[in-house]
Amino acid sequence: MTATLDEYFAPISAKSPIGRDVVSLLSQLAEAATRLQILISSGGALGGGQATSADGAANGGGDVQKVLDLEADRLFVAAARNAPVAFYGSEEQDEAVAMNAEGTLALAIDPLDGSSNIETNVSIGTIFSVLPVEAEHRADPASVFRQPGRRQLAAGFFVYGPQLLLVVTVGEGTHVFGWSSQTQRFTYAQTLRIPEDAKEYSINASNVRHWDAPVRLYVDRCLAGKDGPRGRDFNMRWVASMVADAYRIFVRGGVYLYPGDSRKGYAQGRIRLLYEASPVAFCAEQAGGAATDGIHPILDIVPEGLHQRTPVVFGSRNEVLEIGRTFADPDSLAAESPLLLHRPTGGI
Repeated sequence: MTATLDEYFAPISAKSPIGRDVVSLLSQLAEAATRLQILISSGGALGGGQATSADGAANGGGDVQKVLDLEADRLFVAAARNAPVAFYGSEEQDEAVAMNAEGTLALAIDPLDGSSNIETNVSIGTIFSVLPVEAEHRADPASVFRQPGRRQLAAGFFVYGPQLLLVVTVGEGTHVFGWSSQTQRFTYAQTLRIPEDAKEYSINASNVRHWDAPVRLYVDRCLAGKDGPRGRDFNMRWVASMVADAYRIFVRGGVYLYPGDSRKGYAQGRIRLLYEASPVAFCAEQAGGAATDGIHPILDIVPEGLHQRTPVVFGSRNEVLEIGRTFADPDSLAAESPLLLHRPTGGI
């Protein structure tokens, strides 16, 4: 018989009080995700694909909110209140919310990642990070969300697609659980291992004219294919839903890039460090992959605030390292094919 989510993590729950609290929170998040899946499958709550106002209200991260964004946040707030969560930080709220004064955990979450794709029926998701709450954090609550990603106790993401999936790590590998409508439970499906080498990359190529030279150089080297410096052909995939891109990469390899660029407000990209990049990075590393801001490991970056943004590269380890070499010393690589770096940037 396949283990349920609670059964699979029972040894973690039995290991320590903090382990028990983490598993309790995962169980509450899973229940909230099933309710959110129902809303999504029914076409969204109250016209979930629409903005919350005629102007399109903005959330704490500066993005336009949809009705379903707020419904998702409501569901996960309730889940957090039913778990030992002391502080809740969400993309949909300007600042962190204090909850259970005796709670041992802090939850950072993007309640509905990829909500701009709701009306197109593309897979969307929820991304979450679980951090410890220490004595010093109670004295200075804002500091709880200034912990680097390596302090995470658990992290993962739900995928609302053809199947409702949970990808999660508690620091002992990255595991997939699938929702069964028959048993009404999440059950273990597989443990992921990202292939070390990639033959696909994911990036929004429409922004090529805004990219910095190292990004253009990396993509040009891939486009050159087997006759170019990389010596093999690459495919490009871009869903514009981070969880959809991430799950594909975790299953069959590849690399995801969301760099900073020259547009106003995009110097650090658009991915939030705490509740998007950091949890996906934790899952990637636990699955044998890697995640950086182009050069530095995502999990080593100390956040300055709840909604801080960061450039992101994650996926197949060898490809992430190759991108790091390109970013660190583009001139030496451009010398191999000097025309690549200086290709006109007005479009593809």
